[in-house]
Amino acid sequence: MDTDAVADLVKDVCARVILPRFRTLADHEVIFKRPGDVVTVADREAEAELTAALAAATPGARVVGEEAAFADPRLVDGLATAEHAWVIDPVDGTRNFAAGKVDFGVMVAEVRGGVTVRGWIWQPLHDALHVAERGAGATRNGTPLPRLAATEAPWEVAVWPRLARQRARGLRLRPTRGSCAIDYPALARGELDGLAYRSVHPWDHLAGTLLVAEVGGTVRVDGRPYGPGGYGRMLSVGRSDAVVDAIAGELDP
Repeated sequence: MDTDAVADLVKDVCARVILPRFRTLADHEVIFKRPGDVVTVADREAEAELTAALAAATPGARVVGEEAAFADPRLVDGLATAEHAWVIDPVDGTRNFAAGKVDFGVMVAEVRGGVTVRGWIWQPLHDALHVAERGAGATRNGTPLPRLAATEAPWEVAVWPRLARQRARGLRLRPTRGSCAIDYPALARGELDGLAYRSVHPWDHLAGTLLVAEVGGTVRVDGRPYGPGGYGRMLSVGRSDAVVDAIAGELDP
């Protein structure tokens, strides 16, 4: 599928399946998979449609959706070496979505030969589509994003709420907005200096880390380059090596 076709698919599924449920979810349509981990009927139905469409368009490709992987964790096995794969987060920021907050999005990443090559992040209620293609840069609503400029400390870094209580030299810590689909584009646009995450699932991070990398940012997990199949105690993302070094050196995951 070409880049625009995937973007159109994401927008179409979001418009038909997700947005009609925004602020209209019944109690039984919000389910706790485990304490603190919410899924809705919109997540499940959107993932099913995206999975079917991508599988039909690219026979033989592996499709890894967040909800399918929760049901069968073996789906993630081999992602780092997959010849061709799609990774789907049907509603990123589900807690926000279920609470009627606008900070959520849909994310899709394409992996070839164990490398993330394209990523799409659609923020429907912010009317913003961010697309990244490996080696070709990144765009917001079709307009190229400029490369991130290096800045001096102190740097503003969005982190998980528990990490925000730490004291960190050279960093101004604040909580994330509860959605990687919101936080990664904010960093790519230069509105943040860094991000730190303790949960390193591929559906949360592949599209966003490619977006940041394509505008000159740095991404590491426990000091190593991050990519499909990468896991660790903390994912550090920043506008420069210096920011990532400070995150890794100052924060205790």
